[in-house]
Amino acid sequence: QFRETECLIHSIFLVHPHLLSESDEEPHVLCSHFPLLMHRFISVDPKQNPLPSSHISNPTPSIGSSQGLSHSVFLLHYQARCVEAKVGVNKPELLPKEFTTVIDVAGFLSDGQEKRLAQEISNIEKETGFKLRVLAQNYPDTPGLAIRDFWQVDDRTIVFVADPTFGNILNFNVGASVDLDVPQSFWSRLAGKYGNIFYWKEKGEDASIEAAVMAISSCLKEPVGPSNCSDVK
Repeated sequence: QFRETECLIHSIFLVHPHLLSESDEEPHVLCSHFPLLMHRFISVDPKQNPLPSSHISNPTPSIGSSQGLSHSVFLLHYQARCVEAKVGVNKPELLPKEFTTVIDVAGFLSDGQEKRLAQEISNIEKETGFKLRVLAQNYPDTPGLAIRDFWQVDDRTIVFVADPTFGNILNFNVGASVDLDVPQSFWSRLAGKYGNIFYWKEKGEDASIEAAVMAISSCLKEPVGPSNCSDVK
């Protein structure tokens, strides 16, 4: 499933604070020729496009610390072959002047859409205590790691990065507390339904983003149990 050679992630994604507690160096992952990888080592079948059903493989060396992988689930885009380390993106100048839960540096959303999403995110936080944050970008034009402090990312935060650069537009960095309540398979099923290139090419990047936020909202508001978040709505 995964080659044993280590490579460096092509950093369009946001690293959870647990993995960068002492350094801002890019973390390591096991190399794979697949275009998408989900931590907790959920593998991807290359015969299906863009994000098929996945399964959890056996634990492998951790990222950053011995407990790094057990605390985070997040989808990563990275280069298809091992290359020299790339400098992580950190552009605080692309952050808005005032706090907002939706940052659209790519221009996918209208002002009205941003306001509606921000209101839905506010409702989610009030009802569930979980913090959803949305970043729409076109790598490398992204604030990158700078959003970690801007949003005060913690264990109850879901960072949703919408970036069509590598095909599937939906990417998630999920805090440990969220991971306890939301099945891991939900994120890959969500990306497969609303993030695939056929969906957003036909309906638009904005439609993918809005559909994903509403699906996350529906999932988080369901009672926790053996069948919660079983349907991507």
